[in-house]
Amino acid sequence: MLGDDRLLALRGPGLSRRGALSLARGDGGLWIEVFDHLFASVAEEMGAALIRSSFSPNIKERRDLSCALFDARGRMIAQAAHLPVHLGSAPLSVQAAIEALEMHAGDAVLLNDPYRGGTHLPDLTLVSPVFLSGERRPSFYVANRAHHADVGGAAPGSMAPARDIHGEGLRIPPLRLVARGAFDRALLELLLANMRVPREREADLEAQWAANRTGVQRLGELCAEHGRATLIRRSSELLDWSARACRAELARLPSGRHAVEDVLEVPGASPDGLARIRLRLQLARGRATFDFRASDDQLESPLNTVHAVVVSAVLYSLRLLLPPHTPTNDGVLAPVRVLTRKGSLVDACYPAPVAGGNVETSQRLVDVILEAFARALPGRLPAASSGTMANLSFGGHDPRRGAFTYYETIAGGAGAGPQRDGESAVHTHMTNTRNTPIEALELAFPVRVEKLDVRRGSGGRGARRGGDGIEKRLRFLVPVRGAWVAERSLRGPAGRAGGPRGAVSAAVLVTPGGVTRRLGSKEAFDAPVGARLSLRTPGGGGHGRTLA
Repeated sequence: MLGDDRLLALRGPGLSRRGALSLARGDGGLWIEVFDHLFASVAEEMGAALIRSSFSPNIKERRDLSCALFDARGRMIAQAAHLPVHLGSAPLSVQAAIEALEMHAGDAVLLNDPYRGGTHLPDLTLVSPVFLSGERRPSFYVANRAHHADVGGAAPGSMAPARDIHGEGLRIPPLRLVARGAFDRALLELLLANMRVPREREADLEAQWAANRTGVQRLGELCAEHGRATLIRRSSELLDWSARACRAELARLPSGRHAVEDVLEVPGASPDGLARIRLRLQLARGRATFDFRASDDQLESPLNTVHAVVVSAVLYSLRLLLPPHTPTNDGVLAPVRVLTRKGSLVDACYPAPVAGGNVETSQRLVDVILEAFARALPGRLPAASSGTMANLSFGGHDPRRGAFTYYETIAGGAGAGPQRDGESAVHTHMTNTRNTPIEALELAFPVRVEKLDVRRGSGGRGARRGGDGIEKRLRFLVPVRGAWVAERSLRGPAGRAGGPRGAVSAAVLVTPGGVTRRLGSKEAFDAPVGARLSLRTPGGGGHGRTLA
């Protein structure tokens, strides 16, 4: 009989003592769930280490970060419950690091290059190998991705609209930042010299390294407990399990083809100020093809994105269809093809700017995928959610503390479903961050939050109402330069089954002298002392017609 401590190690979250005892008797089927929890708990602990040791509010308070585990081929085998837009694309970053450099124990490879596995420049990914039992090659890798509040570029926050990627910040190919446990100080100095608020960037990079060390240590402990061969075998079984689950769910969908189109707002970058994402979804015999090749060409707009972000959107959308306890890993994508066209809006090539693609285009990708699924599953899917991460960045000089940069995404409304109203003031789909607490924001930055409230009535009315967005008003205590990057300012999120759209987004800057300026959905701005910035995020679409 196993002792309670051994049972606890077997159980993980959600598995009962009785279930653990059945495992001790050799019921192999349950090992899938056990190792899913064991691997996921390592990623969760990595995230906890990163949050607790980070410096910037964007990571510590908003938790704009993600952690995951990967096998020797760079396939994701487990993740923490962090950000979908990070996690689905992370395997491509890990694989880029593996291809670029031979890693040793104690190493960490840093990258953010969107054209080599990254997404957009502020998301810095750190990859470390895991060597078990004295082997010569890594058995696993651990990685984390964190959004840094600035990585250089034309404006504080590295999110301002630019015409090419060089205006967005510092582009980092896979580079060995940590070698055998020691930071490469020359490389670090070079990076920090090109970023605003270098002390904050350095502290957050050290926190990312602490997270990877935690993951390496915990996997070593699991190896000591269960053996290297068992860990490798169970990780492979997890991938197979998820692949079978996805294939079975797709097999339940009626075979057919579904063509969907939606738009992004790209003022000044196209003749009508719009860019189109086009999806042709083909479903047949437990397989799916997501074909985005008819989407518009890349533009001189920050709304371009890369193939990795498209993969993230597909993984997230598929995961919504699967049973709740299905392991989320690369196996989900096994019965799927994702087709994009090089040089297009959704598979941009150098030197296209991509800052907004990770945050805004990713949301529209989910919208078109879920619309295609809704046509295959009439009456089951909810209306569209806010459709934007509503990105605000600004920076300047604080007489108290020197240079500063700030970045946040602002929540909106969730779409209503057939049986429920949408949730209000929540981050939806590809984001999973928190709002920055007012106290933390005002303590760290020269700004006052004059209003933070639910935007009443912004959700689409219907038999079921869409969730409401947010109203937020800031007053700047020093001059700042900033940027507002959002979507759904021209047409609100769509309803379903006759339900109306949610309200559109809006941003208004008012100077101390009373001059009012309505910001475009992608616009940089300069604000003097005392200026007020009012932001409104969209509500979700309504579901069903309102009964008279």
